[in-house]
Amino acid sequence: MSFFRTLQSLRIHNRKGVAVLIDPDKVHDESRMKAMAELLRHTEVTAVLIGGSLLTQDHFNQCLKLAKKHLELPLVLFPGSPDQVSDHADAILLLSLISGRNAELLIGHHVSAAPKLSKSSLEIISTGYMLVDCGNNTTATYVSQTFPIPHHKPEIAAVTAMAGEMIGMKCMYLDGGSGAQMPISPEMIRAVRNAVATPIITGGGIRHEDQAREAFAAGADMVVIGTAVEENPDLLFSITNASTYVG
Repeated sequence: MSFFRTLQSLRIHNRKGVAVLIDPDKVHDESRMKAMAELLRHTEVTAVLIGGSLLTQDHFNQCLKLAKKHLELPLVLFPGSPDQVSDHADAILLLSLISGRNAELLIGHHVSAAPKLSKSSLEIISTGYMLVDCGNNTTATYVSQTFPIPHHKPEIAAVTAMAGEMIGMKCMYLDGGSGAQMPISPEMIRAVRNAVATPIITGGGIRHEDQAREAFAAGADMVVIGTAVEENPDLLFSITNASTYVG
């Protein structure tokens, strides 16, 4: 099943998914990838995202090759630039930063990546990407040179998502960024859920099972866990448990 069909299935059947975001700067040697594979093998993780807003080392392709070798889950690119495109993955979230007004991140990078994408075998998923202020300045905010949506303004996120859906975005991604101090509020997720029919992915700042459960209950179809898993691998078991038992 394609990754987008998986997202649609989660949405239609009111099921929930969990994805793990791997930073190629941090996981690029075989021993760490094997350890990640062993961890994921015992959980109900739906997919693995690979990429980041700013990669400072040249390990992207090495990370993908190792992930393809050791992981038995769909590999989905989460690209911060046109350089983060590779046929070693299964799909790509083609992110348009609809919360900002940086033309390069709305369409410029996509134009640069289009020739390579057209020749690839990647499943391309047009994604409305919204940065949300979750308590601190993140790398994504710095690199994008845009203001995030205020944490306490769910109505802004709702109408932004609505516009994204109207121009053809297949799914919405609400992101607090790596190292966010707090997660996207349930009120904001609920407002976006009420505004659009597309699948909703949310990430950043989720460090406890209850936070994931609140995101699911508010309408998120998939949560993404990154930094928290690096700091506490056992957290993944409770997060995936939350995805199974949502009221």
